[in-house]
Amino acid sequence: MNKNIAVIRGDGIGPEIVEQALKVLDKIAELFGHNFTYSDVDMGGCAIDKWGDPLPKEMLDKCINSDSVLLGAVGGDKWNDVPAHMRPEKGLLRLRAGMGVYSNNRPAKIWKQLADASPLKSSIVDKGIDFIIVRELIGGIYFGEHKTVEENQEKVATDVLSYSEKEIERIGRIGFETARKRNKRLCSVEKSNVLDSSRLWKAVMHRLSAEYPDVELLDMLVDNCAMQIVKNPAQFDVIVTENMFGDILSDEASMITGSIGMIPSSSLGDGTCGLYEPIHGSAPDIAGQDIANPIGTILSAAMMLKYGFDMEKESNAIENAVSDVLDKGYRCADIMSDGCKKVGCSEMGRLIIENLHK
Repeated sequence: MNKNIAVIRGDGIGPEIVEQALKVLDKIAELFGHNFTYSDVDMGGCAIDKWGDPLPKEMLDKCINSDSVLLGAVGGDKWNDVPAHMRPEKGLLRLRAGMGVYSNNRPAKIWKQLADASPLKSSIVDKGIDFIIVRELIGGIYFGEHKTVEENQEKVATDVLSYSEKEIERIGRIGFETARKRNKRLCSVEKSNVLDSSRLWKAVMHRLSAEYPDVELLDMLVDNCAMQIVKNPAQFDVIVTENMFGDILSDEASMITGSIGMIPSSSLGDGTCGLYEPIHGSAPDIAGQDIANPIGTILSAAMMLKYGFDMEKESNAIENAVSDVLDKGYRCADIMSDGCKKVGCSEMGRLIIENLHK
């Protein structure tokens, strides 16, 4: 099978971790008889430096016209003081909107080999952590009107949070369909005791529930959900929520698994071309030192194979290789524990490739 993959190496540790993921994909292509062609795309701080734009139209078009997009990370202190419309993160927002990827799917799963790395008590971890957060990605407060005006001799800032029934319904269906493929439990998270947008969210979710009688729907306020994720994460199967709530909760969920360096994600729309990336940032403080953990990016590539290309065996081969390497006691710095062998970014990539089998 031939696939064209748009590759955004990005900033900070992005180029290092993406390089290891591409090497893994090359090995998969060799083992399973595929051909992956990579098209480099500039986005983020590197694009600002090179083009004066965090995502030039030509680069966006490359992504839209590809079979899938693999992203490392963007941003860094170097671009903190640029105008708001020029920040590296604006490139990411425009990429999501341009690709029409409205559903971000982020698993929160603890690997058995890393149970001791979780900040939660063993009595909580032993119950299991294995759920997915489905986050609406291109609506809500991040995409609403933003303005700062002068009123009564002081500045007043306003950010608009709005959702239409259609936007809620399409992400709601992703939540229900995802739950249907797992343990048939869906938790809809909102703030309906305060926000009109959340009251509409809740009403639409309950209307959709009638179409999915096999899925149990639970409503939960976002502040309670934040507490429950650390108190009893085993209760969750699939969480569906709006953009900002999902942004915050998914970061919280990733930390209870031991390290954000292990967590992949996918961003999908109505088509098959998706955006796959690790959930962590660009970590400019460790860039170029060969100590970053590439596993989140490698597992993102595995998600791309499974959900974007329907290559389940190939995806499973990568996950099994990661598990085998962890079983042998190899760890990057962020997941290091007593008795294990510390390795760098490139060595972790090499070990995973060494353990890849058809």
